[in-house]
Amino acid sequence: MDAVRQLECYTIDDIYNLPDGQRAELIDGELYMMATPGMVHQRLVMEISFRIRDYIGRKKGTCEVFPSPFAVFLNANNEIYLEPDISVICDKNKITEKGCNGVPDWVIEAVLPSSRSMDYAKKLFKYRTAGVREYWIVDYERNRITTYNFEQEEMTDYMFSDKVKAAIFEDLEIDFSEIDIG
Repeated sequence: MDAVRQLECYTIDDIYNLPDGQRAELIDGELYMMATPGMVHQRLVMEISFRIRDYIGRKKGTCEVFPSPFAVFLNANNEIYLEPDISVICDKNKITEKGCNGVPDWVIEAVLPSSRSMDYAKKLFKYRTAGVREYWIVDYERNRITTYNFEQEEMTDYMFSDKVKAAIFEDLEIDFSEIDIG
């Protein structure tokens, strides 16, 4: 008789039972441990978050910006638990004390070497199929910002010397040449 390898199927309870300080994401029953981000990553996330928050405040908008760690439950059955580097949520009914129940409008992931394949493939697919309106992958090591406007089915690549236009806001543009992360 052949042995059948059983894959362990993780749940949201496994996320909540992780030791303090350990972070992971859950995608379709599989746990993905998260590396601790470094200084460049954190500065990048803070600078982008600040620019978006500042824009929303100046426009007296109602969307909210949440940098990681902030839980995003993409579906109602809690099979997908993610902690995007930046989540922009315009429907306040989705925001709870535990995080975002449903799909953020805009997600930004700042790439770590250990997260590159997740950000460019698995998360891209999950965000697109869940209904995220806009997704940015900010890859400092490759000097590239890739934007996905899922509503218009557009993908555009930029460099860190470029101004990048947000799709979900009429006139928000982030000038990456002004972001000092050194």
